[in-house]
Formats: sequence, structure tokens, C-alpha cells
Amino acid sequence: MKAIVVYSGGLDSTVLLYDLLKSGHEAAALSVNYGQRHRKELDCAAQVCASLGVEHRVADLSAVTGLLGGSSLTDPSIAVPEGHYAEDSMKQTVVPNRNMLLLSLATAWAISQKADCVAYAAHAGDHTIYPDCREEFTDALDRAVRLADWHEIFLHRPYVQLSKADIVCKGAELEVPFAQTWSCYQGEDKHCGRCGTCIERREAFHLAGVEDPTPYADTAPSLEELIANDWRLSC
Repeated sequence: MKAIVVYSGGLDSTVLLYDLLKSGHEAAALSVNYGQRHRKELDCAAQVCASLGVEHRVADLSAVTGLLGGSSLTDPSIAVPEGHYAEDSMKQTVVPNRNMLLLSLATAWAISQKADCVAYAAHAGDHTIYPDCREEFTDALDRAVRLADWHEIFLHRPYVQLSKADIVCKGAELEVPFAQTWSCYQGEDKHCGRCGTCIERREAFHLAGVEDPTPYADTAPSLEELIANDWRLSC
């Protein structure tokens, strides 16, 4: 199977990339610059792909950033929320229709390359957070991309029923270099250890029983502090 992987350089998509390659499949990776404040993820994606000898392309959608307002990921005037996601803080990190944009671009490349599928690493924890990660959405999109061209492709979503801790376990088995992946929405030199995606990352390693090799900022709370406070921080 030949797959085009929607590749952010994050933990989940890196595990997926390793998983496909070690399962004997052919893969190329597509990252997208949509004006995200954590553009460091694109550098991490490039480094991982270079180490694996995987073709990596970056699609530049930064010109449309002005259309994607209302999200702390694309609007520097909106603070990135800290602590576990609640409904209000979660909505601050939603980029309108992001997955439709990313998956559509990947579909176009997949068709042009006569690939079999577009693969992406949506997991069970995403469903309640992001509307465009719901199975109803992705099932409908799968039906649409199958009709997009004479060369039929499909959406490959192998982790859709897995938790992030499950993905960490799988990544440990695949010897994924977790320290080279990027999750933090702040996009500084190190993971802040406080934003929602950092908390999710730290909790996943803890629940998986896998050592977290991520370098966190000096201001990040300790793992013990997070656990004692039920993984929540004041925003």
C-alpha cells in the first residue's frame, strides 16, 4: 500500500508514519503551514522525514490565515489555554475546518501520485475535542474522496479507536524518537508543559507507563504537581 500521510511532526502522526513504514508500506508525508503559531512542528516533521528517507512536502497555506481567525493557534492576540481542555478552552484551539483543508490537499497529492490512501492519526481522544475529528465527519469525507477522481483512494484512520496512551505504547514498540516530535501550541524552544496539548502528551506517557523524553521549559510544573492537581492548571 502507498500512503500519503498528513504529517504534523507531532507524536501521533510520527507514530503512524513509523507504523506504516515498519509494516512494509510505502509512504510520503505532507505537512501544511496554515499560519500556526507553533510552526516549529514543521521543522520537526522535516527532520524526522530526513532521518527516515521519506519524501516530505510542505504546502504553504499561510496566505489564508486571515480567514482562520478565532483560534489561539492562528491568532497571536488569543492566549493559548493551559491545563486539561474544557469546552470553552478547547474551542479556543479549534482552527475552522482545518482537517478538511489538510485532507483535501493530501487527497490531491495522493491522486496525482496514484497512491492508495491518505493516512492520518486522528484518535479516540480527538473526537470530543475537535468537530472535524468526529467519525461522522471522517466517514462522510472518506465517501467524498473515493468519488474525487477516476483513481479511487480512501482515508486510512487506523488509530480512530485508540487513546493517545495507546499510541504512545505503540510508538515505544516501534522505537519512535518521541523527543524529536512536537506537540506544544506555544511553539517556543521547548514544550511549555502547561498548554492543553502538552498536558495531554504528558498524561499519555504517564498512563502508558513509558518514560517521557520530552524537554519541557523550566517553568513547566512537575509531573507530581500535575497529578496532585488532577492534571488541571488555572488558565
